[in-house]
Amino acid sequence: MEYFNHHKKNLHYSWNDIFPKNEPIFNEKISKIFGLPRSQNDDLNNYHKNLAASVQKFYEISLFHILDHLYKKYKLTNLTLSGGCAQNSLANGKILGNSNFKSLYIPSNPGDGGGAVGAAYCLWGQLTKSKPKNNLNAYLGKSYSNNYIKNVLDNYKIDSKKEFQVLLLDDFNKLSVYVAEQLSKKKIIGWFQDKMEWGPRALGNRSIIADPRNADIRNILNLKIKRRESFRPFAPSVLFEEANNWFEDFTEHEPYMSRVLKFKKNKVNIVPGVVHVDETGRLQTVKLESNYKYYSLIKEFFKITKVPIILNTSFNENEPIVNTPEEAINCFLRTQMDLLVLQNYIIIRK
Repeated sequence: MEYFNHHKKNLHYSWNDIFPKNEPIFNEKISKIFGLPRSQNDDLNNYHKNLAASVQKFYEISLFHILDHLYKKYKLTNLTLSGGCAQNSLANGKILGNSNFKSLYIPSNPGDGGGAVGAAYCLWGQLTKSKPKNNLNAYLGKSYSNNYIKNVLDNYKIDSKKEFQVLLLDDFNKLSVYVAEQLSKKKIIGWFQDKMEWGPRALGNRSIIADPRNADIRNILNLKIKRRESFRPFAPSVLFEEANNWFEDFTEHEPYMSRVLKFKKNKVNIVPGVVHVDETGRLQTVKLESNYKYYSLIKEFFKITKVPIILNTSFNENEPIVNTPEEAINCFLRTQMDLLVLQNYIIIRK
């Protein structure tokens, strides 16, 4: 605790007193061990990379030690993780290969929000003397009708602007074919459908999507939209039934983008846009029954390209993931996305 600025604070103070906005969590003692903090504009050098890799390595050693102890104590083969550390997808992808557990489940929101729901589930089970049904999925947010979106588009007067064209495709099959064709032509697309995802990951309802075969797509996305660190990879969304053909050691459905797996050697050069420097990807497997629209889109892309994967990143610039159609349009207007799909409406940047 001596390395933290809050270790001598009176915990009866307010949260802002304990963690002032301009005060770093760590004090100067930690700088004597690891060096001065890197500022936002500093280049990433080998020291930073080695430090990050070392922290990750020691985290994994500790994690696997704890899991080994848990297995020996309880002799259970199914494992569920929660808490902030459950979002360490690189370590998660190594759990089944470095422990005796046979199955791993991590919910879509394993942090504090998920903990609140888990506590409610636990209490419900105690009060009703019954086991809660696991019928939750990630798509628990608000949805917006085509009529609502039409009114928003009218308010923005999108159709009257010369630089845009608005299409309405009532038939979703036609819409998915059209969008898949645009993806195959290397268009960057904002994809806004149905209920928003619950949790930190965009899982196909509030996503920016692109062609993973494009080796330059990471730089293009960062230049046009995301403006984030160049080393951060973008995720592959893959048809569940095809995942075993593309990833090493794939064993079970991964709907929430919670673990990293290695691509198979013969696939790495096919989808360079979603392959990290260590030939891994933080995959999301998509089933027809879990997300019909997103699955159908990837399926159409598969028919065109023979690749059952599309690049998926969160629908935002630097702000939180968009929730409403208004937020999606604002993000589209201030970035350089090529298309925006809002339910059955498509806005095309000419």
